[in-house]
Amino acid sequence: MRTQVAKCLPAEGFAFSGLSREQLQVMKAAAEEVVTVHRVLEKTSDNVVGELLRGSGTFYEWDHYPKGDVYDSETHAQYYYHAHPPEERFEGEHGHFHTFLRPKGMPLGMRPAPVPKAEPPLESDNDALSHLIAIAMDAKGFPIRLFTVNRWVTGETWYVAQDVIRMLDCFEIGHARPSWPANRWMTAMLRLFRPQIEQLIRERDACVADWQREHAPKDVYEDRKLEVTSYVDINVERQAEQVAKALAG
Repeated sequence: MRTQVAKCLPAEGFAFSGLSREQLQVMKAAAEEVVTVHRVLEKTSDNVVGELLRGSGTFYEWDHYPKGDVYDSETHAQYYYHAHPPEERFEGEHGHFHTFLRPKGMPLGMRPAPVPKAEPPLESDNDALSHLIAIAMDAKGFPIRLFTVNRWVTGETWYVAQDVIRMLDCFEIGHARPSWPANRWMTAMLRLFRPQIEQLIRERDACVADWQREHAPKDVYEDRKLEVTSYVDINVERQAEQVAKALAG
């Protein structure tokens, strides 16, 4: 099991009845998109993970798939898939996706948080990317968990929770390579599970703040003992059912 101290959020602890009808409609459309991608890929015994591994040869732990990541040059959204060694994975996990947004795709006014010893990216003004959410996948290629991570895990630039939440609206992969179904699925997943993702991001900041208070003056953002900062188990069908119930009133 990977190093972590974060608590798992309750899978049923989200009040969908408090969302606006517009928000629920967006989630409903996203659920239909995710289910459609699963159904279409299953017809040929494929899945989202396999779409990104196709043609890559031997699967190596830690390597990014696809090579060079998936990056939309218009929206500046980015993601990749990889796997840790078995002893560092969540239970039932094969690997996971990491999703990001780069500065040129962020809403106006985004500024990195004041992080001790943080060095600004040197190569480009578009390199100060923010991690949004990670999605753990099982061996059959289905999503089982959402989680957030400490800064050192991905080498991201740290933004406060409220700014990261604003970035979620900007995440979209709108091109066909390396897989049109996988790109559509990834975009839809961040919309379908938006309430959980928002809470996880807030819990991330709370976890980091608690850890810093308990371990000061150590730099919390570089502390290898803190890796996963929040997580929740997910199920696409259950989420779709809850959205439908909320829309029905």
